[in-house]
Amino acid sequence: MSRKKLPIGIQTFREIREEGYYYVDKTGIAQQLLDEGKYYFLSRPRRFGKSLFLDTLAELFAGNEPLFRGLAIHEHWDWNRRYPVIRISFGGGVLQSLAALETRIGNLLEVNAQRLGLATFKATDIPSRFAELIRETERVHGQRVVVLVDEYDKPILDNFTRPETAREMRDGLRNLYSVIKDSDAHLRFAMLTGVSKFSKVSLFSGLNNLNDITLDGGYSAICGYTDEDVDTVFAPELAGLDRDEIRTWYNGYNWAGTSVYNPFDLLLLFQKRQFHPYWFETGTPTFLIDQLLAKRVFSPDLGRLVAMETLLSSFDVDCMPVEALMFQTGYLTVDSLLSMGARTEYTLKYPNLEVQASLNGALLEGLTGDPSLPGRQTGQLYRLLLANDFTGLQQLFTAFFASIPHDWYRNSPIAQFEGYWASVFYSHFAALGLDIRLEDTTSHGRIDMTVLFNGSVYLFEFKVVELVAKGKALQQIQERGYAEKYRARGEPIYLIGVEFSHRQRSVVGFEVQQDK
Repeated sequence: MSRKKLPIGIQTFREIREEGYYYVDKTGIAQQLLDEGKYYFLSRPRRFGKSLFLDTLAELFAGNEPLFRGLAIHEHWDWNRRYPVIRISFGGGVLQSLAALETRIGNLLEVNAQRLGLATFKATDIPSRFAELIRETERVHGQRVVVLVDEYDKPILDNFTRPETAREMRDGLRNLYSVIKDSDAHLRFAMLTGVSKFSKVSLFSGLNNLNDITLDGGYSAICGYTDEDVDTVFAPELAGLDRDEIRTWYNGYNWAGTSVYNPFDLLLLFQKRQFHPYWFETGTPTFLIDQLLAKRVFSPDLGRLVAMETLLSSFDVDCMPVEALMFQTGYLTVDSLLSMGARTEYTLKYPNLEVQASLNGALLEGLTGDPSLPGRQTGQLYRLLLANDFTGLQQLFTAFFASIPHDWYRNSPIAQFEGYWASVFYSHFAALGLDIRLEDTTSHGRIDMTVLFNGSVYLFEFKVVELVAKGKALQQIQERGYAEKYRARGEPIYLIGVEFSHRQRSVVGFEVQQDK
């Protein structure tokens, strides 16, 4: 198989097909959508291919048969019928007022009217103009209408740090979307996509007939690349790259079905031939980090959160549960689910090494109040672990906590809760992308943190004390026989008790013993 061009940043189906780019065939999933329903909603994180999927649907309904030759849907679609498509996208630019939103909507409706060959609108307000656009499109083209809305929530998300404006945006968008339900008789199909899933009460009160497929296992791979896609479609790109490392770095996004890779990550990996947090660096929202810090989230818990399905859907301007925020933005994903009668409980985890390491690196900057501090530490921490230099480790963390200004401790709420110390400690290791096990269960209790690295096992227990070390952290590891679980590995095991002092704001105890 010969190599093709990499469709980095390309969201146009026609260009990909006509210009010889790699294409992962999603038309079989499109066929499934069309067979099973009429109104759909899909939430996926940024840069996951939502826009390309909608563009594929637009070309399909427009009947552009040559573009689909050789694809799964080609022999199953009636190419003699063409449906007019209304396309609305809020992906471009940042809107900062309700007036700007209404102007943008007016422009979008006008562009669609011109493209579809309609006369000037008679209606003046937005809902009436949208309804008129749908009715007139059906009348002129003689077929029911397809409505595709991309980045439906972006005007709200762009203003999350300004709640009053965000509420105005939400209400303005609700005014637009409510028209879809009332236009049922004129519509063939409608789909809305975005990053977040706002509660139906707040944004879709007038559009309660949407089929939300966000957590439908059968559609988990509707966007993104599967392992099979990587091994087949992108087989020519794999030479010289460690296949297991690709999987560890980038695979793992899951919506209760097949796990996928973020396309942006893989395409840049194939182009640049080096592992790097490409997706994370395209714009992790600062409000996410701010929310985690404001709510004093214990960072070791982030990779093992448990949430009910209702909580993951209870996202709104005035209600942002950490679980919902991190899941919808792609920093946590489904690990497992448990059906309990009419309810479903989800266990969430980091999707992959990129997210675990990069998010904890960003958190460290917030936890310490100085963006430059963590960067100076991580490389040194890695080298000390390689050398099993435990004296150096103690000195590193003692100096690290001492370097944080006293005023920051006094003024920052995040530094006032007991989990702060362990959060900083854990996030240093997690930012390196090491193999970490938290609350590691043994027959005698739970190990606070296990690190598997460089052919060795490190067992950590954390304690918070008033002033001086008491030796209880190491004592607990010894007395409860935590090392037994790992002796069969035949690797060196190090027991490490770490004690933090509230008053001294530092590591006051750091005892190490190698298991015999």
